[in-house]
Amino acid sequence: MTRLNNQQKQLLFDYCIGLTSEKETADAEALISSDRQAAEIHSKLKTAFIPLKSLEPDTCPDDLAEQTIQHLNSLARSSQLRLQQLLAAEQGRGEVSVKSWFWRSVGELIATAAVLVFVAGIVIAPLNLARQKSWQQRCQMQLHRIWQGINNYCSEYNGKMPAVATAAGSPWWKVGYQGGENHSNTRHIWLLAKNGYVDPDDFVCPGKRQGRAIKFDSSRAKDYNDFPSRRYITYSLRIKCNKSPKKHVAGRKVLMSDLNPLFEELPGSYSDSLKLQLNQTLLALNSISHNRCGQNVLFCDGSVEFLKKRDVGILQDDIFTLQNTEIYQGIEVPGCETDAFLAP
Repeated sequence: MTRLNNQQKQLLFDYCIGLTSEKETADAEALISSDRQAAEIHSKLKTAFIPLKSLEPDTCPDDLAEQTIQHLNSLARSSQLRLQQLLAAEQGRGEVSVKSWFWRSVGELIATAAVLVFVAGIVIAPLNLARQKSWQQRCQMQLHRIWQGINNYCSEYNGKMPAVATAAGSPWWKVGYQGGENHSNTRHIWLLAKNGYVDPDDFVCPGKRQGRAIKFDSSRAKDYNDFPSRRYITYSLRIKCNKSPKKHVAGRKVLMSDLNPLFEELPGSYSDSLKLQLNQTLLALNSISHNRCGQNVLFCDGSVEFLKKRDVGILQDDIFTLQNTEIYQGIEVPGCETDAFLAP
């Protein structure tokens, strides 16, 4: 029987409360079946969680999780500060004999701090994970509602996708530009918000806004030609290929995803130029919206999947880059239908 490390213990805890992915579940079950200590911990956790089965399941409110974490942090800080004050006071007394009551107080404070550290280890981490899972699921629901809006739009416009006329070489990175020219790639999807097919709030991922709602007055949508600014859309959209396909392309087409990590930072002025050089770091990054763990991806059939890798389909196409392109100026478009490119 080997001694379990902290990561293995955390895996067992997550497995018992149902927060593991498919792979993590398989790893946990393999660990339980092969290690006696893991089996004992699993058994004790299951016993401890039996009373919870009688409770009705409900989503943990974001504000409750935040308050719990803040309260634990506050208790830990106050205990540590009190301990430091007592130690400083005793040091200032020089050679005065230390009384037993002082050591009892210090002992109690140390014990309290130890308990708080333990509670933080077993409570805060699962709370954070549960909160991330909740944002991930809410993001998926939002993407599905956007797809429903696209579907409704197509039904009313003879099967045509929401789109505006753009000139060749238009800078698709200019999100929020309100001029007469159709520049940014987001102007197409803005038609859904502008015409009431999708609530504007659905274009902001809950994970990107850290659970805080970003509200936009829907009645003002018709006054805008594009999203008011980048903060009102945290999804990246497929850029249309500049060539008509010679034959039908099999497989599901990617439509949208969480924010492309290549274009998290855009020029501050529309008069500036965009120039981005790919490197190994950028090629390995997942979207910032979900803590770099992966990204939700919306497909043309309305399905939404959380993918931990950027490569999609049989061809393993990177949805955040163009094929054979290392430098981006914000005007590039895919050369074929099999090259999915989501921007900005």
